[in-house]
Amino acid sequence: MTKNIVLIGLMGSGKTTIGKKVAEKLNMKFVDTDELITQKAKKSIKLIFAEDGELFFRDLESEVIEEASRQENIVISTGGGVVLREENIDNLKKNGILFHLFAPAEELFERIKDDSERPLINTENPVKTLKTIQDNREIFYGQADFKINTGEKPPDEAADKIIEKFNRQ
Repeated sequence: MTKNIVLIGLMGSGKTTIGKKVAEKLNMKFVDTDELITQKAKKSIKLIFAEDGELFFRDLESEVIEEASRQENIVISTGGGVVLREENIDNLKKNGILFHLFAPAEELFERIKDDSERPLINTENPVKTLKTIQDNREIFYGQADFKINTGEKPPDEAADKIIEKFNRQ
């Protein structure tokens, strides 16, 4: 059985960009759980949050994680809050090696500031909000097998580091 590469981390940490590069370099399929959620709900994440609430979104996310976790030999990019439910981490770890991608909150904000589809940072001080979310989720992100700093690093370099650690498993 070929394990999955699972990318967790805060919004803007590079999960999608780096995940696509890892998948391409290893000739693996790339799966973005946020995309699967929007396909399943037939609406954007922003609309899901606005119309149905975060709890509904998290329920959909758990369904999608459970389905994706049953596959093998794929790179899974998860939403930043996937770690908030223990069942998600348990499912992802069954057949995956988890990589926590991180960068300073200021850099994360620079990467995502023009993306209007980020409901959790529509606040008065988004950098402070990101720092708070980072601090609150650190214990959950700490369950990853590896931690990869994506701050001020080209995506190719981070992808190579993930591949190197994955190949050692």
